[in-house]
Amino acid sequence: MTKRKIKVSDYATDIAHALEHGILVTTKADGKVNSMVVEWGHVGRIWNRPVFVAYIRDSRYTRELLDKNPEFTVNIPVGPFDRRIIAVCGTKSGRDMDKIHELGLSPVEPECISVPGLKEMPLTLECKVIYRQEQDSSMLPEDIRRSFYSREGGDHISFFGEIVAAYVIED
Repeated sequence: MTKRKIKVSDYATDIAHALEHGILVTTKADGKVNSMVVEWGHVGRIWNRPVFVAYIRDSRYTRELLDKNPEFTVNIPVGPFDRRIIAVCGTKSGRDMDKIHELGLSPVEPECISVPGLKEMPLTLECKVIYRQEQDSSMLPEDIRRSFYSREGGDHISFFGEIVAAYVIED
């Protein structure tokens, strides 16, 4: 298995398109690896660094793992892939099941952080959290609050992850 290094800006459009259908953010702490689906995020530059910003609800298991280990990978499909990955990782909690094991996913050794990539979602961004900002939904327009914050789950936290490695996992 090889990792073909990429320039993130060359894949920004692909990443934005994939977000519309869901991508994975993978975390690792206390020996547990967990992936969750995100549809809110973006690639950009801030503080003269390349970043991926992931928006994670305060109530999510992923947030707990990020509190313990502020590193994550962003895992993006390239070409056809098993949609069951998105279905399970988007509806089940890592508190209740080992999604990596249950789905038969193949963790790939990272280059710069402690969190693996996933062979099945080969476009990989390795990120170190350099800033986090708790969102305050009371500051949002009423229609957005009603649509996204009317049920339990809490507000989102934006995790600014400096992209320290970017590659496509290849066989």
